[in-house]
Amino acid sequence: MRKVFFAIILTLVVILGTSTFAERSMGDVYVIPIKGEINRATYNFINSTLNKVMENSPQAIIFEIDTYGGLIDEAEKIKNLIMSLDVPTISFVNNKAESAGVLLTISSERIVMARSSTIGSAETIPNTEKVLSMWRSFLRDVAQQRGRDPRIVEAMADSDIQIEGLSEKGKLLNLTSSEALQLGLADLIADSYEEILANFNILYNSIVQVDESLELKFSKFLASSSISTLLITLGLIGLVIEVFSPGFGVGGIISIISFGLFFAGNIMAGNSQWTSLIIFVIGLILLVIEAISPGFGLPGISGIILLIIGIILAMGSIQLAVMSLSISIILTAIITIILIKQGKNIEAFKKIILSTRQEGEQGYISSPLKTEYLNKEGIAVSDLRPSGVIEIDKEKLDALSEGKFIPKGSQIKVIRVEGSKIIVRRV
Repeated sequence: MRKVFFAIILTLVVILGTSTFAERSMGDVYVIPIKGEINRATYNFINSTLNKVMENSPQAIIFEIDTYGGLIDEAEKIKNLIMSLDVPTISFVNNKAESAGVLLTISSERIVMARSSTIGSAETIPNTEKVLSMWRSFLRDVAQQRGRDPRIVEAMADSDIQIEGLSEKGKLLNLTSSEALQLGLADLIADSYEEILANFNILYNSIVQVDESLELKFSKFLASSSISTLLITLGLIGLVIEVFSPGFGVGGIISIISFGLFFAGNIMAGNSQWTSLIIFVIGLILLVIEAISPGFGLPGISGIILLIIGIILAMGSIQLAVMSLSISIILTAIITIILIKQGKNIEAFKKIILSTRQEGEQGYISSPLKTEYLNKEGIAVSDLRPSGVIEIDKEKLDALSEGKFIPKGSQIKVIRVEGSKIIVRRV
C-alpha cells in the first residue's frame, strides 16, 4: 500500500511539474498599438517596445492598427522592424489602416480585420512620379514576401491601376473587412485577441497589452503635421502682433507658448535635437536687434533665415516642414491683413491700430502753437541767417529773423508766431 501511495504522489508531482513548465515555456502574447499619425515618435515607441518584449521570449506579437497614415520614412523603418522579428506576427486592423498604415498591416505574417474595419487609400502626398514609384515598390516588395497579391496593394496607392471588377481608373482602392477576406488580403475577421489566437492555434500563457505613455501620446499629438502647422501659425501671428504692439504683451506670450509647444513636441517625439531650438532662438535675438536698430539690414535677414532653418530642422522632414511652413506663412499673411482691417473694432487691438483721422475740412495743425512766446524778449544764442537758435526764459528755441541778419549775442524780441514758427526782430 505504501508503494502504491508513493507512486500516486510521484505521478501527480510529475504531471503538475510538467504542466507548470509547459505554461512557463509557452510565453505571453503581446499586443502593441500603432495608432494615430505615424511619425518619428511612433517609430521610437515601436522600436523601444520591441526591444523590451523580445527579452521576454514572446509566443506571438499582435500589432493593433488604427491609423490614417503618416510619414513614409518612419513607416518603412517600422516595417523593417516587424519583418525582422523571428516570432509569429499578426496585424489586427481595429478600425482603419490607411496610407502608410497599409504598409505596416501587410508587414506581419497574418492579417486580421475587425468586422467594421477598412484598409486602403494609400496615396502619397505629394503624389509625384518619383515618390509614388518608390512607395509602390515598398508595397509590392512586402506583399510578395508575405504572399499577398501585389496588384491589389498597389491599387490602394495608385489611382491609375485598374483591376477589373474591383477598382476603377482614377479611384484609389479601399476594402472593407469582408472584401479583404474574400480577396485573400486578410486571413481572418475577428473582434477579440482570444478569437484571433485560437484561430491560428497559438498557445500562450497570457495576453499582455502594451499602452502608450502619456508623454508619448502628448508628443505624438504635438508633433503631428496638422498640430505643428497650427502651432507655427499661432507663433508667427503672435510675433506679428508683438512687432506692432508697444512693449511686451499678448502677442509675445502667444508666440512663446506656441513655439515652445512646437519645439517641445518635436524634441520629445525624436524629430529633432536641441540644436534646432538654439538656432531658432538665435534667429529671434537677431530680429530683436534689428527691431531696435534703424532700417533693415543683415541682422534682420539673418534672423529670418535662422528662424526658418530652426523650424525645418525641428520637424525632421524637410518636405513636411516646407509644406507646413508655407501653409503657416499664407495663413499668417491672411490673418494679419484681417487684423489690420478689422482691428479697430476689437478692444484688444485699439492700442496698435490707428482708429482716428484728421479731417481737412475741420482744420488741423501738425504741431502745437507757440503763442506764449509772442512779444517776449531774449537773446540770440547763434547767428540768425535767417534761421538760428534763441533763448527765452532759459529755454532754447528755433527761430527765424524778420529778414535781416542778427548776430550771436544780440537782444531779440518775438514779433510774430506762425504755428510752430517763431519770428524775431533785433531790439
